[in-house]
Amino acid sequence: MIRDLAFVASCVLFASSLFAEEDRLVLLGASYGKNVLAICEADGTVLWKHDTAGPEKGHAGHHDVHLLKNGNILFHDSWVKTKEITLGKEVVWEYDSATANGNEGKKVDVHAFARLENGDTVIVESNVGRIIHVDPQGKITRTVPLGEGGRKKTRLMRILENGNYLACAENPGVVTEYDQKGNIVWEYAINTRVYGAIRLKNGNTMICSGSGNSVVEVTPEKEVVWEVAKKIPGTDIELGWMTTLQELPNGNIVIGNCHAGEDDPQIVELTKDKKVVWQFDEWELVGNGLACWQILDSEQSKLVRSKLASLK
Repeated sequence: MIRDLAFVASCVLFASSLFAEEDRLVLLGASYGKNVLAICEADGTVLWKHDTAGPEKGHAGHHDVHLLKNGNILFHDSWVKTKEITLGKEVVWEYDSATANGNEGKKVDVHAFARLENGDTVIVESNVGRIIHVDPQGKITRTVPLGEGGRKKTRLMRILENGNYLACAENPGVVTEYDQKGNIVWEYAINTRVYGAIRLKNGNTMICSGSGNSVVEVTPEKEVVWEVAKKIPGTDIELGWMTTLQELPNGNIVIGNCHAGEDDPQIVELTKDKKVVWQFDEWELVGNGLACWQILDSEQSKLVRSKLASLK
């Protein structure tokens, strides 16, 4: 009897874990004519949608997006303004990199940002060539210089567990780890217009190569140990402009496949043996310009569902 009860309990726990894993929402920011923030079910059903600024001058698109712990969204719909918006569509915080803290009259683009536990927002100011931490009042609390030789023109940046910054420089096509003073402590030249990179749990770095149409995993010693290029093996999925990356708790890798055309999915989840286990293909919603997204885990999804239910 006890053994039977234990078996039933284990089955319940297994089913619960499956349900939790399946409870997946997708937060996305699409541009190039679509100009939308959205939260979708895994099957593409839209739960929440917010139209953003169009492609006129200074409003070219979305290159980064984050769900915050309070359920708000950190995003940008221009190259200079970083905003926090509630699911009730109220902008509760914004920072204008075109005019603030010494940037008046300078050329500046913003393609990456993050919110810290202390409430500061980290913003990468491309062309100006710096990573800044700004407090809720917009005051700079830290400045980290970006390197020379084209490294000031960035795409995505992610903050590592050690507090360093992993930044992608589109041209000359390098992924650079900076310490908190701006010293270069590690770098990998992929020699394409690189877009995104993350540090994996195993210590390696996974890179979405942008125009290289590939996803590459490299060791700290810069040895390539895993790669998918041009086409996912065993499928008809062709890789376009490779953008955002996310490592899931199960070890799978989710890759952004932007500008790949109508016949290919915009987001793909791959196992480490290169098997496709999930794909997001919503051309009508995102078109050919889905560069940034975030796969929400079960807790984040639960928070979003609760917030959306309270708005009804």
